[in-house]
Amino acid sequence: MRRGDGDGVGPLDVLELLAQDAPQSRYETLLAEARGAGAGEAELAALTRAVDLAGSVRARASRGRQREAALTALVDTAHDLTSPYDIDGLLRLITRRARRLLGFDMAWLSLSRPDGSAYVRTSEGETTALNVGLELGTGRGLGSIAQARRSPVWTPDYLADPSIAHAPGIDAVVEAEGLHAIIAVPLRRGNSTLGALYGSDRAVREFTPDEIGIMLSLADLAAVAIEKARLLEQTRDEVTELAAFGSRTNTALTRVRHLWECHARLAGLVLDGAGLATLARATADALDGVLQVRDPGGRPLTATGELPGLDEEAVTKGALQALTDRRPVRLPGDLWLAPVLAGAEDLGVLLLSASEPLADEDVRLLQLAAQSVASLMLIQRGTAAAEGPVHDEILADLLERPHSVDLHLLERTRRLGIDLDGPHVVVVARPEGGELGKAVAWASSYAYRMGGLKGVRRGCIVLVLPGSDASAAAHRASGELSPLLGHAVSTGAAGPTRSPGEVARVYAEAVRCLDALTALDGVGGTASLRELGFLGMLLSADHDVESFVAATIGPVLAYDADRLTELTRTLEAYFASGASPTHAAEALHVHPNTVSRRLDRITELLGPDWQKPAGALEIQMALRLRKARTVLHDRRTAADRADGV
Repeated sequence: MRRGDGDGVGPLDVLELLAQDAPQSRYETLLAEARGAGAGEAELAALTRAVDLAGSVRARASRGRQREAALTALVDTAHDLTSPYDIDGLLRLITRRARRLLGFDMAWLSLSRPDGSAYVRTSEGETTALNVGLELGTGRGLGSIAQARRSPVWTPDYLADPSIAHAPGIDAVVEAEGLHAIIAVPLRRGNSTLGALYGSDRAVREFTPDEIGIMLSLADLAAVAIEKARLLEQTRDEVTELAAFGSRTNTALTRVRHLWECHARLAGLVLDGAGLATLARATADALDGVLQVRDPGGRPLTATGELPGLDEEAVTKGALQALTDRRPVRLPGDLWLAPVLAGAEDLGVLLLSASEPLADEDVRLLQLAAQSVASLMLIQRGTAAAEGPVHDEILADLLERPHSVDLHLLERTRRLGIDLDGPHVVVVARPEGGELGKAVAWASSYAYRMGGLKGVRRGCIVLVLPGSDASAAAHRASGELSPLLGHAVSTGAAGPTRSPGEVARVYAEAVRCLDALTALDGVGGTASLRELGFLGMLLSADHDVESFVAATIGPVLAYDADRLTELTRTLEAYFASGASPTHAAEALHVHPNTVSRRLDRITELLGPDWQKPAGALEIQMALRLRKARTVLHDRRTAADRADGV
């Protein structure tokens, strides 16, 4: 059938409209014109058939364009998914592309957990805040069904579909968003699923095969991209962990190298013959703190500084724990205690107060330092044992031939590091338990540490030690030896000497102090000439009255000399009147209040115990000796003047 000469309408007109891609309204107009022109039934039928065929061609072309657009969108999506997104950014991209690609009112994506539960991770097009983070549970909703079947699942009206296992939370979101048609596509990865991709409209409708296919393709692309992103994040985490491990390893190697260098330095000091103080200082510097070395009895041997506020009870408990565990222990107040051990023998402890918390390597260094200190003590003990016979010989010469001390003897003592020209005190210690062997071994080490001499005379340990305070030296020696032996040690001391020839005399005074201590039932105590008072003066070889008077009432005499007061006369009158302030005031011709004030001043100068029997006796003895010395001096002066005349 063809178009007429002027007025007829035929199939050729339909082809022209089809070629022009005319809208559907033009085809309807063409049919109306044919009817208006009086076309026959056959012509109308043919024209209608041509219009229908044109419609089919147009629909097929439209679907082709849609497929082409969808394929282009999928290619773009695949390209986008290859970009380096993080997980959250990737999921937002997927939901946004699904919604815009298929024209959904709303799209979202859920991820599954290892236990099978799922939750909404990201959403696009929502109007409420109920969807993101929603727990979907297991076996509920379209997503669970789609993942179980590993195929797309959809419904034209979700809330009205009785074939779906509903959950209150999911239904609440669907109702709040006004959703009806929903499709869920599984994110398949191998034999498992990662979650589900959803698309929905707020109208009741069916989903076309093309929409389902596009959703499925998009979900497969998304699954690959999600897995890639997860692997990338896992790889980054592993790389970060490896970098951190490498950094920790380098740090550990640096610390181990520092530990080795410090230990080598400490060992070198021990081998070079350094003293305990030098070794303690090197350890304190390496650990950046204050170090104190204590003997088994808890007495400090050396320290690099002050350790204020020590809890001695905690230190004692910590020392017991450290000796039991044979390792350093931490005490309250960031204080560390390390045992100094030689096999099973306890040689003491190290106390460290560090400026910064100790790392494991620092604690190990503290333990190595304790071993170095133990090695030094053993070396000193061995050296002292080797030098012991030499010490005995020198001390025997000093005691038995005090007037024949020659340069050869002094040179021998100097080679041992002992200078007898300086002040020395003599300490005589008698172990009351009879364990002299252990005491002799201790004396050798102690004399070596203190830079003195040791010997054994008449069952007693004899120590000649540098210093001028005999009483302090005796207390130190007794305080270290008594805990070692486990029983009392009686100690006598005297000195200081002014020359090597005085060692014998001072030794005799120390022995007399020890004998006096025994006679006075003071076994296990310590006595020196100063501690024995006037008895010590009587026991001394030179009867040093001047020193006794100065030690007893020296502060009062000095106060009178400086301020022209009469405290000394007041003391004499006070004792002469039977310790009566009233009678003393009468003898002095002053008011009793004046005597009371003077007695208060004397108490400030001599201490609160000066009126007790022992103190009062020594003060009276000193007053009488001073008075006698003054009288004798005045008589001698008068006689000298008479002889001169």
